[in-house]
Amino acid sequence: MDHLDRLEVESIYILREAYSKFSKIAMLWSIGKDSTVLLWLAKKAFFGHCPFPLIHIDTTYKIPEMIKYRDKLAKEYNLDLIVHINEEAIKQGMGPEKGRLVCCKALKTDALQQVINKYKFEALILGIRRDEEGSRSKERFFSLRNEDLEWDYTNQPPEFWNQFNTDFPKGSHIRVHPLLSWTEIDIWMYIKRENIPVIDLYFAKNGKRYRSLGCAPCTFPVESNATTIDEIIEELKNTKINERAGRAQDQEDAYAMQKLRKEGYM
Repeated sequence: MDHLDRLEVESIYILREAYSKFSKIAMLWSIGKDSTVLLWLAKKAFFGHCPFPLIHIDTTYKIPEMIKYRDKLAKEYNLDLIVHINEEAIKQGMGPEKGRLVCCKALKTDALQQVINKYKFEALILGIRRDEEGSRSKERFFSLRNEDLEWDYTNQPPEFWNQFNTDFPKGSHIRVHPLLSWTEIDIWMYIKRENIPVIDLYFAKNGKRYRSLGCAPCTFPVESNATTIDEIIEELKNTKINERAGRAQDQEDAYAMQKLRKEGYM
């Protein structure tokens, strides 16, 4: 069993464990490479069928190609897709000009809480990785939130030797992270091995490509000539540029993502 096989087995085990433990569960799908790999793993875990709904939080500011790709793949895979917009915040004029952290909270965190409250989801599966960003490195595979989705990252039980805690107090909200052990290079190597379709924004055009995808006003491509997966992998082996260097909200504050995630951000 090679490195990718071990990661795949671990992720599939976590997905199946989560599905067996929580009666109301869904998966967040951002349309990015990580959550698309997670969707692929879910289909593998459940014999070609994703047995829980996917949630896409639409801020109305996404890169247009992302929405087209979302709708195309949802139709091809016959996904149970929930698309949610915080309509009230949009009506009140919420947008990046209000402040990127304020905007993220209203259009992502608050919108996510609306979905959870509406459908009574006990747990959500997310495609985050420890190496992606500092606050994510503090996560657990099964991570406890309170009723308001708030995360106390200073008070988390350890997870030793793949012993995952799945017993939580009633009323808790749980985030499940099957890709936590993966790296950005692992993701791309797995995409290549499995021939997973990903949005072409990740491949260079005119000397630039996206490494991380988000809202159009707050997400910028990096300089790159990588037009194939092999070239992306080689580029990642030699770069010192942070994966989220093109995400403006990360630059707003030294602890921007930690503050957002503490309040319930994805």
